[in-house]
Amino acid sequence: MKLNKIKSHAKINLSLNVIGKKSHLHKIESIISFIELHDKITIKDTKSSKHKILFKGKFSNKIGKKNTITTLLKILDNKKLLKNRKFSIEVDKRIPHKSGLGGGSMNAASILKYFIENKIIQINKNEIITISNLIGSDTILGINCKNSILTSNNKIKFFKKCKKIYTLIVKPNFGCSTKYIYSKVKKYNNPLIKKPNQSMFELSFLKKLSNSLEHIAFNKHSKLKTIKKTLENLSNPEFVRMTGSGSALVAYFQSKSRCEDAKKMFNKKYKNYWCITSKTI
Repeated sequence: MKLNKIKSHAKINLSLNVIGKKSHLHKIESIISFIELHDKITIKDTKSSKHKILFKGKFSNKIGKKNTITTLLKILDNKKLLKNRKFSIEVDKRIPHKSGLGGGSMNAASILKYFIENKIIQINKNEIITISNLIGSDTILGINCKNSILTSNNKIKFFKKCKKIYTLIVKPNFGCSTKYIYSKVKKYNNPLIKKPNQSMFELSFLKKLSNSLEHIAFNKHSKLKTIKKTLENLSNPEFVRMTGSGSALVAYFQSKSRCEDAKKMFNKKYKNYWCITSKTI
């Protein structure tokens, strides 16, 4: 049987602003990019009566039997979109769990995109949005891995040819619960992005923004605040910011060499923390 390989890129929130709550979901606006770091996914048809999902790699051990991929396949089966076809899917996990890098959501999005592009399923834009929302609020972003801005009215605008940014990503030996972090949001901010445009991906603009979930994560995990201060003093980054609901922190650089130097210095101080350099795609 033919084996197909796809990449599932990590997502980073260059900024994140919580502006309200609708039903059980918080309303956010965010400037989003994707980086070269990715999980590797292989997909093939199987003659089995059930789908087969296997996770391997450094960050596979904490993924339960119920996950974003099983959720996606269950939805597609229930809607009879797969027409009784079953798949064997293997995921080499390189993106850490509970890091704010969107690993699970992007896995499901990448597989859904693969099914659509290979005409395994046929659905329209509204159906894509509906299925994505049933998996997770950020899943829709992974259907089109491009620089994007999510506005306060839940619209997504995509941008091409943005300047590449070098990133040093650090995740300590603990993760953050997205559910917990959002449950502690008590105040909402005013929208800051009224007319999305490409200049908002410039470092000079991004450094003026923030992630409004940082203070909650830092109150829960004081080590994150210490790590951020450390990163801010390594090789002069443009800025340092938590991505998503944490626990990964990202230092942003214009220079690849400064980014690599910062990684070397950080590894000397924190030998047990996951640390990687990457750049936006």
